[in-house]
Amino acid sequence: MNFASLEYLLFLAIVWGSYNLLPHRGQNFLLLIASYFFYGCWDWRFLSLIILSTSVDYVAGIILDSGTETARKRALVVSLSVNLGLLGVFKYLGFFIDSATYALNQLGFEASQPALHIVLPVGISFYTFQTMSYTIDVYRGKLQHTRNLLDFALFVAFFPQLVAGPIERAKHLLPILTKPRTITVGEVSRGMFLILLGLMKKIAIADGLSRSVDAIFTTEAALSPLDITLSTYAFAFQILGDFSAYTDIARGTSKLFGIDLMRNFDAPYFARSPSDFWRRWHISLSTWLRDYLYIPLGGNRGGNFSTYRNLMLTMVLGGLWHGAAGNFVLWGIYHGTLLCIFRFFQSNTADEHRPISQIPAASIYTWLIRVLSIATFFHLTCIGWLLFRAESFSQISYMFSVLSSTSGWTTSIIPRPPLGTLVGLLFLIPWEAMTYIHGKDSFYRAWPPVVRGVLIGLIVIIINMGLSNEASTFIYFQF
Repeated sequence: MNFASLEYLLFLAIVWGSYNLLPHRGQNFLLLIASYFFYGCWDWRFLSLIILSTSVDYVAGIILDSGTETARKRALVVSLSVNLGLLGVFKYLGFFIDSATYALNQLGFEASQPALHIVLPVGISFYTFQTMSYTIDVYRGKLQHTRNLLDFALFVAFFPQLVAGPIERAKHLLPILTKPRTITVGEVSRGMFLILLGLMKKIAIADGLSRSVDAIFTTEAALSPLDITLSTYAFAFQILGDFSAYTDIARGTSKLFGIDLMRNFDAPYFARSPSDFWRRWHISLSTWLRDYLYIPLGGNRGGNFSTYRNLMLTMVLGGLWHGAAGNFVLWGIYHGTLLCIFRFFQSNTADEHRPISQIPAASIYTWLIRVLSIATFFHLTCIGWLLFRAESFSQISYMFSVLSSTSGWTTSIIPRPPLGTLVGLLFLIPWEAMTYIHGKDSFYRAWPPVVRGVLIGLIVIIINMGLSNEASTFIYFQF
């Protein structure tokens, strides 16, 4: 069931209407049933995986909170083994078999690949990471286990963020689910605005750019440097529009039920360095990797070599989290290298992560340096997006060889995006700039009601202009 569909809007209306008629415990039960139904619409068979993960981690939480030290360690091992085992079998088994078969053939051994027909369960990377954070936090003593199975099951399967995040922490979401919630007019209004904003990003921008991107990355025709450059820029805004759209709709939907989800994006293309980018892009994953991988590896506590090693390992595994393919690993290596290089040459400043509105007036030179650093890192990010979107290593090699050419920068076969997409981009870019300047995405709430009304009307118009775009699946559903 796609967020950007009439079926979802009907489903949401029925669930929300029923929700408001029930007491707290009934609301949680309704949301759990709705979540299982929502996920089952993709493939009901994979509900068994969510139920398995939920059951194992619920029992593990009890043991982790009250068992002996030996029992606690065993419970943690079982929990991590089950969740990582599910990921390993359904997401990475085929990749590792392919890699092993290729390596054996390169060494002169005759090896054939077995026929595997493993279907990737949608959202498995998100809900396994979410439930693993629960057992790890209970083991560390940062969280008490949840006795109510219904509440815990809802934490794992809550439908707005089940398929593509944000990856919530138990210490944030569970207290909201376990207590009665109050739905205010302001929160409903804010939620509906986020849903509209997300629909605009998805329907008008992401779906509209999809044809321009696919025409270049899926063709076997000869390409020009301009083709590759324009399609990479297009993909940069397609994936931003697509993924942030999902988060907006997930957060907006949750607010209708009195539940606050974390922000997952904070004007990422205004980042000035790799560390700044990962504080702004897919925040729930980057903070998860920091807290449960980078810091346990030693973080920056063991000297420069250890820090660079930990950064690289974290980013490579972060790339592999996105998919069982070599280009994702290469993308992780690329971002790990950027983190190491920037760390070596540039020390972080206090101003780097502060909103512009909070920084004292500076010279024109200082502002120029800031703008140039943002523009430079945006292009470094786009190089990474080329690696991310590419279909194969051979395509990556071909595209970079074409980009190194000095000719062919005046012709292009890339399809022009629809008018609604261009208008949507003219809305999105200033919107991201305002978010960056103010340091929050709720800046518009200070505007007069009339101006907010015009803003909503403009978003509706852009959505209507994008309705003719061919609908595409959310990009992060494949992860």
